[in-house]
Amino acid sequence: MSNHSSAGSVHASPPKFTDKKYLVTLVFVTSLFMFWGIAITMGDVLNKHFQHVLSLTKTQSAFVQFAIFGAYGVMGIPAGLFMKRFGYKNGVLFGLTLFAVGSFLFVPAAAAASFPFFGGALFILGCGLSTLETVAHPFVASLGDQRTSDMRINFAQAFNALGTIIGPAVGSYFLLRNNVEGSTDLTSVKTLYIVIGSVIATIAVLFSFVKVPALIDPHGAVDPAVANVDTHPERGLFQHRHFKWAVLAQFFNVAAQAGTWAFFINYGHEKMGFSDAVAGNYMIIFFVLMLTGRFVGTFLMRFIAPHSLLAIFAACNIVMCLIIAQSLGWPSFIALLMLNFFFSIMFPTIFSLGLKNLGAHTQQASSFISMGVVGGAFFPFAMGAVAETNVAHAYYLPIICYAVIFLFGYKYYKVL
Repeated sequence: MSNHSSAGSVHASPPKFTDKKYLVTLVFVTSLFMFWGIAITMGDVLNKHFQHVLSLTKTQSAFVQFAIFGAYGVMGIPAGLFMKRFGYKNGVLFGLTLFAVGSFLFVPAAAAASFPFFGGALFILGCGLSTLETVAHPFVASLGDQRTSDMRINFAQAFNALGTIIGPAVGSYFLLRNNVEGSTDLTSVKTLYIVIGSVIATIAVLFSFVKVPALIDPHGAVDPAVANVDTHPERGLFQHRHFKWAVLAQFFNVAAQAGTWAFFINYGHEKMGFSDAVAGNYMIIFFVLMLTGRFVGTFLMRFIAPHSLLAIFAACNIVMCLIIAQSLGWPSFIALLMLNFFFSIMFPTIFSLGLKNLGAHTQQASSFISMGVVGGAFFPFAMGAVAETNVAHAYYLPIICYAVIFLFGYKYYKVL
């Protein structure tokens, strides 16, 4: 009885974004969203840089994305189990440690000038990113009133989008700006990742001293209006159709993302005649549009149901891919830029739709949907193989991905 009366009084005044006691923890955890955004998009710049300094084909350089996103497939469930056993804070520290170790391993990889060695370093770094991503979403959700957990996750995701802007800006400045044809110098790669590793290690040390207050279970309430209550508690997780479709949609979503991002600089260089550095600078605009799309999409969700907006944005990206593949000069390049605008809401929206009404299955479901990111490990190979002949034609392939996302948003999001 007291629960219902207190809920009624809280409804009279809107719940707070977070409590004062959680502020320091929220700042640290939100910063993680930015750092893995930086690291993932830095991989797209590395892809192009390695084509130069290690004389790789586009198909071979796709191993950069394979190493990073493949780690998500390997670490998704172990990270979830580690979080459950040792708690959110230790999960973050474990992820940061792997992130820093992977970054420092770039030093011996550069000394050996070995792409397989770089692949190993990127895989360990990717395991760190996967751990952080698996832990950070429910961690942010638990830092305050459960009714504002979605707001906190969207707020944190905005910093992830900011990280995707910083990544190519820093990468282009340090790696592509002074590219000399035929150069095999890896000093800039080594220096950059020493700095990244040092920053991440420092954050890990600082966060180890933060006292995390007792947390709120974002799915622990019993009011179906404010929680992920499972209306069919007797069902196993994989008996929920909308969850299975969310995993599939996330797989194809990140597949399209990884392929699109990996060959953006190639498209700018080969189809628009830009230098690698100029194409890298356009990549900054590319990610500014993703950040813009996230804010516009969040605003539109006040008037359009999230699943409907997801279907609309997926349909728009099918049209963008068709325009990009025609090599029409600026119209096609603008369509390529807009691809990221419409992509913006897809990851968090698929994530949240897939977790609806899963009750006690929610944390396990979060691990599986995070593992869907492994789609980004494989798709760049297919796009790279087509891009060897014509990079524009490679953008026909993501149409398959956006068709699956459209079906999820149009029909298969429904909780049955």
